[in-house]
Amino acid sequence: MPDATVNLYDLPRPALDARLASWGFSPQYRERVWTGLYRDGVTAPGDVTGLRPDLQAVIQERAHLGVLATHHESFSSDGLTHKLLLRLHDGQTIETVLMRFKGRATVCVSTQAGCAMGCVFCATGQMGLSRHLTPGEIVGQVLHVTRVLRAQGESLRNIVLMGMGEPLHNYEHTMAAVDILVDPKGLALAPRFITLSTVGVVPGILRLADEARPVQLAVSLHGATDAERAALVPAGRRWPLNELMDACRYYVAKRKRRIFFEWTLISGRNDTAEHAHTLGQLLHGMDAHVNVIPLNPTVGYDGGPSVPDAVRAFQDVLTSHGVPSTVRQRRGIDIDAGCGQLKAAVERKPRRSLPVAS
Repeated sequence: MPDATVNLYDLPRPALDARLASWGFSPQYRERVWTGLYRDGVTAPGDVTGLRPDLQAVIQERAHLGVLATHHESFSSDGLTHKLLLRLHDGQTIETVLMRFKGRATVCVSTQAGCAMGCVFCATGQMGLSRHLTPGEIVGQVLHVTRVLRAQGESLRNIVLMGMGEPLHNYEHTMAAVDILVDPKGLALAPRFITLSTVGVVPGILRLADEARPVQLAVSLHGATDAERAALVPAGRRWPLNELMDACRYYVAKRKRRIFFEWTLISGRNDTAEHAHTLGQLLHGMDAHVNVIPLNPTVGYDGGPSVPDAVRAFQDVLTSHGVPSTVRQRRGIDIDAGCGQLKAAVERKPRRSLPVAS
């Protein structure tokens, strides 16, 4: 039973050392196990080669690999977006999205089954939170996509922690997963190509800065006044804009790097020149970049995406404030590639909401 054994994907390198020691084996065997997991890509503990027979037997008895099964998948008509609904050991399902761009591949990874943040336009937010993912369940998504790409002679470059869930609500497990993913003797993914997206969990942003985590930070803003933001992002009532902006400025000053802000453009609700001026004033003087994203409509929200002329006008106003912006390309609209949409379509089950940790 997987529940009675350790998922080796849950263990960063120091934790793997400790586990081997608890089984009575020297950490010298860690390198062979680690290589088997992340360089050789084995899918069962018994497939790790080069181990002493007694260690091989212990690993097979006391460990498993949390290889994620595909519950459902869909492909966009242009063939560039592949959305996966993956099944966890307890029957929970999570979404992972593989997106191909010119010369690179990006995976959007979930950190929770569901989400407690309740953003009104997000299909995952409409579900509520079922549970946090373990480090191995986060890493398992990346490994799943890596296997898909390798079979086609491709490789993964970018990871976006922007799927189902709020990464900073599951801070410990998310950071443990990042440690595994960037380990130079494993998958060796470059930290500068890993982006963590948050709705603005202020304690987590401060902790990221203080711990000097090397990932890129993106903050989902969507409103530049407390009232407008809270109407779209309920977490804004817990962490108002003055606290959030102070945390962001602290992050920029401490880490000496640019911060990204996500702005979902919703027709008539946050896409006017006035909204853009307010945003430009809010970000004035900060080393910031705004990613503007026309809304990906969901069944549970009646808003629609901004028209192209409104998007361009919004950007022009930001430029006048000295704030750079990029229109992020929407992918997989024909396959419900927005966060939570495939799960909602396939399962149509309500999820209970859990309290948010402060």
